Amino acid sequence: MSAPFWERPLETLNQQEWEALCDGCGRCCLHKLEDEDTGEIVHTWLACRLLDCDTGRCSDYANRTRQVPDCLQVNVRTVAEYDWLPPTCAYRLRFLGEALPAWHPLISGDPETVRAAQVSVAGRVVREDEAPDLPLIDFVVDWPGQWPRAARPAARRGPAKPS
Repeated sequence: MSAPFWERPLETLNQQEWEALCDGCGRCCLHKLEDEDTGEIVHTWLACRLLDCDTGRCSDYANRTRQVPDCLQVNVRTVAEYDWLPPTCAYRLRFLGEALPAWHPLISGDPETVRAAQVSVAGRVVREDEAPDLPLIDFVVDWPGQWPRAARPAARRGPAKPS
């Protein structure tokens, strides 16, 4: 029996399989800032104007690149160059040869496990067109670039902290 498509090399996936690999967390839809001097990229809690902040999903995925011209498409050629993708991203994990975590909908069979594992941006971000008028630096957060504690695979959890 052959391996499930999500375990195969990315370059062997068809378009439908590629799209199904996305866990729908919405982290890639958050605005990022790049330090001009160091190239370091930081995440914000400001989302693209098309993101449904209640679900963490794009409200017009099929037309997103027409509506948001700088929307970046992750594909087998660009996944290597987008090192800003969150560590939880299925495309990044598979590119690095890692397995999908237990909370991924392809493994769990339930799209809500992404939210339960605190990976989804749902309920945690605001769309750029609804954001308060603050300097961009005030929107910077660390969590989109990190593994949530509830989502970490056992090998990433590290030692237990003493009580």
